[in-house]
Amino acid sequence: MASSSPVKHAWRVLLGLLVLIAVLFGINAGGVIFGKSSWSPQLALDLQGGTQIILSAQTADGKDPNAEQLDQAAQIIRQRVDASGVGESDITTEGGRNIVVQIAGKADEATRNRIQASAKLELRPVLAATDPATSFVGQDGKSTPYPTPAPDLASTPSPSPTDGSDTSWITPKLQAEFLAFDCNTKRDAAKQPTDQPLIACDGQAKYLLGPVALDGTSITDATAGMNQQNGQWEVNLTFNAKGTDAFGKVSQRLYGYTQQNQTPRNQFAFVLDGSVISAPTMNGVILDGRPSISGSFTQETAKSLADQLKYGALPLSFTVQSSDTISATLGSQQLQIGLIAGLIGLGLVAIYSLLSYRALGFVIVASIAVMAVLTYVIICILGWRMGFRLSLAGVAGLIVSIGFTADSFIVYFERIRDELRDGKSITGAVEDGWGRAKRTIYISKSINILAAVVLYILADATVKGFAFTLGLTTIIDVAIFVIFTHPVMQLLARTRFFGNGHPLSGMDPEALGAVYRTRTEYRSVAPASQGRAAKAGRSRGEAERRQTIAERKRAEALAGSDTGAARSGNEEND
Repeated sequence: MASSSPVKHAWRVLLGLLVLIAVLFGINAGGVIFGKSSWSPQLALDLQGGTQIILSAQTADGKDPNAEQLDQAAQIIRQRVDASGVGESDITTEGGRNIVVQIAGKADEATRNRIQASAKLELRPVLAATDPATSFVGQDGKSTPYPTPAPDLASTPSPSPTDGSDTSWITPKLQAEFLAFDCNTKRDAAKQPTDQPLIACDGQAKYLLGPVALDGTSITDATAGMNQQNGQWEVNLTFNAKGTDAFGKVSQRLYGYTQQNQTPRNQFAFVLDGSVISAPTMNGVILDGRPSISGSFTQETAKSLADQLKYGALPLSFTVQSSDTISATLGSQQLQIGLIAGLIGLGLVAIYSLLSYRALGFVIVASIAVMAVLTYVIICILGWRMGFRLSLAGVAGLIVSIGFTADSFIVYFERIRDELRDGKSITGAVEDGWGRAKRTIYISKSINILAAVVLYILADATVKGFAFTLGLTTIIDVAIFVIFTHPVMQLLARTRFFGNGHPLSGMDPEALGAVYRTRTEYRSVAPASQGRAAKAGRSRGEAERRQTIAERKRAEALAGSDTGAARSGNEEND
């Protein structure tokens, strides 16, 4: 019964591994069904090619930007592009006024909008609108119903306005402009006055907005998160000290309109480059500078809005000079060379394993195969869940991981062989070797993961792919070592072929030199024939080679003391 417990445990662990693989394949299959994933990894710019967008920058007064402004704008655009994960996109400055953005694959509309949405983020009160869609979460945490029709502009008086929400801003001329305004009209947002009303659209609704109350520099952070009370996605904002004070005053005024059911004057619009990206209603007085925007958000739309608000305050405005498809800088030929190099490395590891460990080498090969399957499906999942794209540097990380993986198994098998040389049974050697090997492997792999993390944080973007795949495969390596290699060895040790130490098993005690009971005391071998004598000689030679210098000196010292004791005994007898 004692021997059956490890066997049952091994089978349970292997069954869990099969379930894990099935779950991962199921997740990726779901992504394939909904058109978000595929059964091949997403490739980075150097292997696949992609889209190149050239943006021409200018300051608010129409002048060319300085180097510091251009670098700041490039950094913010890089944050926008990379906000979804390891895309390994290339964002550079060119000619003192251009920013060149290169994205792997075909850029979708959301990505293009994120890049092209440029310098000017403003927060304006709404004077008139047609269809508000979102709302601020105030102190009561509830949304306030609102009517959809726009107010009657003809009945609006026109004295001098007292604040940004005063309908006195709506003159007959502005009313006519609002009614006649076409949302497809292209305007230079940098030339729109901040102290005057603005007509803008969000793609569906048309808004008449008051003067700017705050600008985008007042927002220090914007994140997307799930509201735990209602299970809906929302966008959480954080203002700086000046913005907190200004937004608190605006919220007091607009919440008063909410209580009076004056819609859309209770709305506050976020305007990015002349277009409304959100116009929530005010549902409470918010004095702590941490409002939340709720509405019919999905995870993707909430994150997109958060990115626009967080990175929207660019110091420049941009004009798209060109948007073209570019070819791969390395191409499929280099990818094939990388894959061939990986296969050669895998073949050499397999040959070495079979020559050195005989049948045990198949365990190494099988472990690497299982690791390859897990790595492949995880990379496919990461491609559509976090935007990970496999670059040539990432392929290099996968190739290097083959050697690191084989190293773990070699440490384990050598520990098992050491236990066999000490005269232990094969099942005992497997368990004791596991206990000694796992500590060594955990420590070495922890160092590898730490190095990968530091490299990913500090290295250039072109090297991040290498660090990412190296860290990922190291974690999978440890998992395979625990949930596949050791359980398989527990089962193999109880088979006749491996358990009896067959010469081809790689665990033959005599072939390993286990002809001594301890490190310093050899068994007396009485060969029955010349063939057995030769075999015993080879075993003893192997044992002697396995001894360290210290062990040999200790053996010689014990032998010398035994000889001296024998001489003393003889002298006494004389």
